[in-house]
Amino acid sequence: MKLFIAGHNGMVGGALVRRFQREPGVTLLLRTRRELDLTNQAAVAAFYAAEKPDGAIIAAAKVGGILANNTYPAEFLFENLAIASNTIHGAYAAGVPRLLFLGSSCIYPKLAPQPMPESSLLTGPLEPTNEAYAIAKIAGLKLCEYYRKQHGVVYHSAMPTNLYGPGDYYNLERSHVMPALLRKFHEAKAASRPEVGAWGTGSPKREFLHVDELADACAFLLKMDNPPDLVNVGTGTDVTIRELTEIVAQVVGFKGRIVWDATKPDGTPRKLMDVSRLTALGWQARIGLRAGVEATYASFLAEQAAGTLRG
Repeated sequence: MKLFIAGHNGMVGGALVRRFQREPGVTLLLRTRRELDLTNQAAVAAFYAAEKPDGAIIAAAKVGGILANNTYPAEFLFENLAIASNTIHGAYAAGVPRLLFLGSSCIYPKLAPQPMPESSLLTGPLEPTNEAYAIAKIAGLKLCEYYRKQHGVVYHSAMPTNLYGPGDYYNLERSHVMPALLRKFHEAKAASRPEVGAWGTGSPKREFLHVDELADACAFLLKMDNPPDLVNVGTGTDVTIRELTEIVAQVVGFKGRIVWDATKPDGTPRKLMDVSRLTALGWQARIGLRAGVEATYASFLAEQAAGTLRG
């Protein structure tokens, strides 16, 4: 099987490469952004026509935090729409029989029921701060659904929860909560600081999935003859931000105090994926949160020593 992984240099793409490199009979097709601009329809079409992959996983996207999403919504919508339409339609036009499109939990309404089932899609308004990104991801998964319905190709989608692991982005101002905490506590420990500040009350609950688990779930789904059009990928469990913060501090070895600033916003009280559909199919996550944080901190230290730390 010749498998194209779009976005292989990102955290998710890197995990997919690690997973499929040990899959017997799989040859990976990888292209950097310089080698293949996924927003260029003609370039993507030429790539598919020349390489003729047997399958594709679309993990490429323009991503950013709340500030970037709010400041550049036109770019986020346009570029992610272009990536989705070019990679999905291009695959169909070239006769690629199998494609897995990766989305995000932000596709679900801001006030979706908790845990969030796949059926809550398009049942209410989106979170305004990342609406542009979410609309592009919804368009991509609907493209897969409709190409499958109309043309019989097995194009389907997976929606992961909050991810962490090797190759994450560790910028303190713009990264997600897990890598930000790891770096913050690491630097506080190195500088022998007596305390570390944390935003809010720590009461919101979040779900975290190690990125290697997502890659394994993707391999599982690609082996299915008749996968669902859309499936959530997560652990089905969540922790408070306070609990997460304490775990990270312990793993890093920070011995000082954690000072919570309740004047800062907490954000959405809870975001948990309903993973009953994937569990019923026979896959579930196995990496516990503490073990995952320990492995990720080891990766952080290795990436820092090698000079490859992102952010």
